Amino acid sequence: MSTPHPHSIIHRQALDFWVARGAVLMVVVLQLLVINDLSFGPRWLAPTIELAMLAPLAAGTAWTQVQVPAATTDHHWQIIERHRLLIRRVALLLTAVMSVMNCGALIDLVRALVHGLSANGTTLLIDALNIWVTNVIIFALWFWNIDRGGPPRIGFAKTDIADFLFPQMTLSTRGAANWVPGFVDYLFLSFTNATAFSPTDTMPLTGRAKILMMVEAIVSLLTVALVAARAVNILT
Repeated sequence: MSTPHPHSIIHRQALDFWVARGAVLMVVVLQLLVINDLSFGPRWLAPTIELAMLAPLAAGTAWTQVQVPAATTDHHWQIIERHRLLIRRVALLLTAVMSVMNCGALIDLVRALVHGLSANGTTLLIDALNIWVTNVIIFALWFWNIDRGGPPRIGFAKTDIADFLFPQMTLSTRGAANWVPGFVDYLFLSFTNATAFSPTDTMPLTGRAKILMMVEAIVSLLTVALVAARAVNILT
């Protein structure tokens, strides 16, 4: 007689997947709200590509969450694991696409601010804030997708090395060893890194985590510096 898979911890993370999908939708909305022409190709190109990739991700997430409660054999769990790993690959590709599109918008913003291509400087400041918020969301997705092999590996692999050390992991209380960070934890990490330009309460442990945090800090610093410079020009 078969017994439930012992790593059913993955079922607890169902909400995280949907919060992450909502974060992608937020990026799409922010891209559509850009006032100036700061995008690769037509304004609709990036949102269309991202929504086209998000649809199978949402469908795949829904399928795995339906299958988790019904899985009773190792064969069932292997099928779920394969689907979750495929979902992660598509999610990483989607995050990469959003990163490229946002960097393109930042480059166009720099060009517009430096050369004064917009008659209304206020709209550029609004677009800069848009790009900054989008950057925070995108890197939250990066952090969430890479840490310990990404959310699809949680519950399946015990050997993946943690990329980030959260404060909860250092506690000696019962349950600390089984604590798993959620998407909101990575969103907070991304926000604090983008505002402080350095780690705050969560430390990067691996090279890829440190590189991602450096890139986010550089993009954030560049955006904030340009906004400050433009704001001074407007006020004077």
